[in-house]
Amino acid sequence: MSRVKRGVTARRRRKKVLDRAEGYYSAGSRSYIHAREKNDRGMVFSYRDRKVRKREFRSLWIQRINAAARLNGTTYSKLMNALITKGIEMDRKVLADLAVTSPEGFASLVKSAGISA
Repeated sequence: MSRVKRGVTARRRRKKVLDRAEGYYSAGSRSYIHAREKNDRGMVFSYRDRKVRKREFRSLWIQRINAAARLNGTTYSKLMNALITKGIEMDRKVLADLAVTSPEGFASLVKSAGISA
């Protein structure tokens, strides 16, 4: 039985880590041991921040809707309640886009929700 020579496999694995660490400061991009630590930490941050990004965008949409709602004489809370009771189903992303790109359309939506300024 012959032994398993791991040179190619190990080099390929280390090269993948070093390629991913390109642009890191000092030994973080050159030394495998340091690069692996930086990679692991970076992967944790990227996993966490994919969820944080969704949270931040929802918050931004709510702020934009609230600002547009206040220009039309109501608040975000009252507007969303009126839309739900009238059965108008629009998500916050679309509402925020409408508020920014078409203020007249947003104003007519507020009126159709039954909120008068």
